[in-house]
Amino acid sequence: MRYRRFGKTNLGLSLFSLGTMRCLGSEKVFDETLETAISLGINHLETARGYGKSEQFLGCFLQQQRLVSREKLYITTKLSPTPDADRMSQWIDESLQRLQLDYIDCLAIHGINTWEHLEWITRPNGCFLPLQRALEEGKIQHIGFSTHGSLQVILAAIETDLFEFINLHYYYFFQRNAPAIALASQKDMGIFIISPADKGGLLYTPSPLLEDLCAPFSPLELTYRFLLSDRRITTLSTGISHPNQFNSILALFEQNHQLTPEQSNRLNQLEEHLNAVLTTNKCSQCYQCLPCPESINIPEILRLRNLAVAYDMKEYGQYRYGMLENAGHWFPGNKGHRCTDCGECLPRCPENLEIPKLLKDTHNRLKGNSGRRLWE
Repeated sequence: MRYRRFGKTNLGLSLFSLGTMRCLGSEKVFDETLETAISLGINHLETARGYGKSEQFLGCFLQQQRLVSREKLYITTKLSPTPDADRMSQWIDESLQRLQLDYIDCLAIHGINTWEHLEWITRPNGCFLPLQRALEEGKIQHIGFSTHGSLQVILAAIETDLFEFINLHYYYFFQRNAPAIALASQKDMGIFIISPADKGGLLYTPSPLLEDLCAPFSPLELTYRFLLSDRRITTLSTGISHPNQFNSILALFEQNHQLTPEQSNRLNQLEEHLNAVLTTNKCSQCYQCLPCPESINIPEILRLRNLAVAYDMKEYGQYRYGMLENAGHWFPGNKGHRCTDCGECLPRCPENLEIPKLLKDTHNRLKGNSGRRLWE
């Protein structure tokens, strides 16, 4: 396993981190998954107050594990933003109790997703004050935030200079947050990429077409290499739910180098294939179509269409599309069939896309069962 400096925290984190949201089937599987992770050199374990019994399981595991000393493991937990500073203070103490720790290495505000969330944090007597107090008391060592928000909200949160690290969605198939990577790096923040295998494209179960386009690399390997070749990024979360799933990424633990010419060529071929298949129906994700009077998440819907049509990533598209209208501020916006053909988006699109037609086409392709966030 290789390690990188986590920005201004100066923690040396493993290239891969273990998020504990998906290994909660039983405490036995949880413990076995964490034991395997640590034995492989992973030193960063991530949980959250909202992840069911994850903090409790992790606390019990940390008390009994003898693989490494506490000082060589870095624990991140996450607490939701709140307008109530006293509630945040209570939550910090409750997380410490469940984790059975004297201190938490990294505490992230879990989901600065809206302007209101940011206001709760930055206003006088806001919920950031108990975090500062806990920092001064040694209950936590470093403060950061995670986000599913708009790029504008993310950049504004970074610009507050309140945070030492960021948990961010950024993948080969979703590069909208590239400016956030640049700004966070400029401010020497640690950058933790969350859910690259799952929200990055359901890459544990890729379509046969995507596998062919990425060969001789797997789509998962190629997206991990795309991310790890960027030295601004410290660590990637793995969506491991069972110890045997580590087998698919073991070969990547030492790959701390730039992309090879062959890997770069495969990524270029993916882009060329996208352009060739979509031709004049490709959405380039400029976001100029927004705002939509019906609150339709036009860019995200058309991104999912891009991937479903070009790479046969229909399963991923249905998974993400089903979250719309069901996940609140974690994945905001309405579905494509809400379009009223008002035409407001049309003159704003630099590619002259027939957006209403494409929205309805996407809905017909990807409509299926509605979904909710796993930890809800």
